[in-house]
Order: sequence, then structure tokens, then C-alpha cells
Amino acid sequence: MMCLPLTAWARDTILVYGDSLSAAYGLSQDAGWANLLQARLRQKGMDYTVANASISGETTSGGATRIADALKAHQPKVVIVALGGNDGLRGLPLAQMRANLAKIVRASQQAKSRVLLVGMRLPPNYGETYTRAFAEVYVDLAREYKTALAPFLLEGVAERRELFQSDNLHPTAQAQALILDNIWTALAPMLK
Repeated sequence: MMCLPLTAWARDTILVYGDSLSAAYGLSQDAGWANLLQARLRQKGMDYTVANASISGETTSGGATRIADALKAHQPKVVIVALGGNDGLRGLPLAQMRANLAKIVRASQQAKSRVLLVGMRLPPNYGETYTRAFAEVYVDLAREYKTALAPFLLEGVAERRELFQSDNLHPTAQAQALILDNIWTALAPMLK
């Protein structure tokens, strides 16, 4: 008889679909917020497995390209879409980013998954016009597709230098619980 880990018996899957901020860049996988999410779900007796399909350096274009395969492989009940930061840091056209995120959301919804869209913000050195329009993409998409929205992945983290690794881009292990709380606020109502 084969023994499976407890998560193998879970009824439903939550797919985390992000970039390095969700892939625990520079940290052990155990320390990342997606792994902390699995622990929280277990602690609360919620029957979900977390599948983290995040890739460091991922853009919305890459995410849009691979979403069909990820949905087929994991068949998630919930998809947490946390992409766009790399698009913004590269100054890519916002219309392109929006179209890619919309494709990911539509594909997820067509696969009968509920979607949590996770917003990102850019540093002020990208200019007020671009940074404001960038943040609004998430709000507009959530409204248009009637998805849940976590307004800013790094709320309560971004302004605290001590919560970042030496590259000043990637949060430390200490920041991961705060990031999870930002996700959990929007996610928890979706799981009831």
C-alpha cells in the first residue's frame, strides 16, 4: 500500500501563479508565503492543496503562454494571479500587460476556477503617470472580470527596507507572513 502525504488527500487545489515574489526567490521554499499559505490552510482544517507554479523573472506574457498547461495540470478551484511586477520594472506597455493578465483571468474562469488578482505597485522613479496607470490595471481588471482583488502584494512591506534582501527587490523570510496576510484577507472569503 502506498502512503501519500496529507496534501495528496486534499479535495481542491489553489494555484499560485506568480513571479519571484511568489517563488520564494533567495529563500528556502519552506519560508515562502505560498508554503505558509499551505500551513495556514492545514491549521484551519481547510481541505486545499497549494500548487506553486511561480517562476522567478516571469512576465505576464510568459504567464499567458503557459496558463493553459498549468490549469490542465493542477485543475485548481482557485488561481492566485500575482504577475506584472517584472513587466512594470521593464517599462513594458501597460496595454500589453493588461491583455496578458486578462487572458490569464479568462482562461482560469473558463476552467471553472475562481480568481484572486494580486496587485503590484512600482517605485516612484517610474513617474507618477506610469505608476498610477500600472496600479489601476489590477483594479480595472478585477472590476471587469468580477474577480477578488488583493490591492498590493507588498502592503506593509514595501516601505520597510529591513524586510528586503540585499538586492532591494525581494522580501526576506521575515516579510513572508505579512505578504501572506495581504493575500489571506482577499482569499479567505473565497474559501468559505
